[in-house]
Amino acid sequence: YMVNLNVIAIDLAKNNYQVCKIGKERQVIYNKEVSRQKLLQLLVSEKQSLVAMESCGGTHYWARKAKEAGHIVKPMSARVVKAFRQGQKTDANDALAIGIAAQQPTVKPSRLLSVNEQCLQSISAMREHFVKQKVALGNLQRGCLLELGIPIAKSDSKLIDAVESLLEDTSFNVPMAFRASLKIVNEQFKRVVKEIIALEKLIEEEIKNDEVCERLSKLEGVGPVGSMMLKVYFSCIEHFKNGREASACAGLTPVQHSSGGKEKIGSISKKSANKKLRSTLYQGALAVVSNVIKRASRTEKDEWLKKLIARRGKKVAAIALANKTIRTAFAMLKKNECYQPKLLTA
Repeated sequence: YMVNLNVIAIDLAKNNYQVCKIGKERQVIYNKEVSRQKLLQLLVSEKQSLVAMESCGGTHYWARKAKEAGHIVKPMSARVVKAFRQGQKTDANDALAIGIAAQQPTVKPSRLLSVNEQCLQSISAMREHFVKQKVALGNLQRGCLLELGIPIAKSDSKLIDAVESLLEDTSFNVPMAFRASLKIVNEQFKRVVKEIIALEKLIEEEIKNDEVCERLSKLEGVGPVGSMMLKVYFSCIEHFKNGREASACAGLTPVQHSSGGKEKIGSISKKSANKKLRSTLYQGALAVVSNVIKRASRTEKDEWLKKLIARRGKKVAAIALANKTIRTAFAMLKKNECYQPKLLTA
């Protein structure tokens, strides 16, 4: 379809957008800056075209607007588009690079989310923001008190109890300014903990009403947050050819650097990955790995995990389990099936 259509490449921004139109003969028809309202009008007035843009803030919104106007949309990774830019970095050069990249058959489009899926993704991002705040506030309190020779045991509740006890202890000989500052930080820490709990309750209520999330939550190491993130990740199941490709996009397969017929397999990718999803699945898998070695095996997956732990260690086993989780989730959604672990025969 790309051969027979004009290409409208949009360099997205907040208010002003650079639009480059490339004709069927691959000539640049125009490359101009337009306002938000003008861009809406342009999409409606243009004949069916291939609308291309980088995956960034506003991509899903403008993709929906372009589809409503009858266009075909191709969002792409900014890292891929960068390779096609010539000259200095300007809006005009960026828009032209987007148009050129969109015409390449080897450049794969990014996924597009619906409004509901975007909202689920945003809920997860809000929770993650508060978790980062909690960790920072907790480390701040622990670090300050450790400098005074007061170690605090792990867990949020023990930190809160320890700080409150210190604040009530008259023998805690520190300046009043430090005592008051510690109280402010501890109160903020408690508020953030309550906000995280409230968000997690909202997430649990949301997935109870979602059949896909309910099925995904049956996988080992997948909780409410993980099931919600997996649903968003597989929002367009046709985006992935198979489970291995889905796992590779999440950054759970080894990086390959081969040349001259020699294969060199490295560790998992540090850059090309869905880091939020990978981190969530890894933490869940690590909990499963830590628990499976303490009890008798119930399923074939338990047996596989124990052998892998003995051979490669807990962390490698956790990554392998997260990899298998992605592949299993892909198969479940592709075939519209429920997860059924293979139990060991008596």
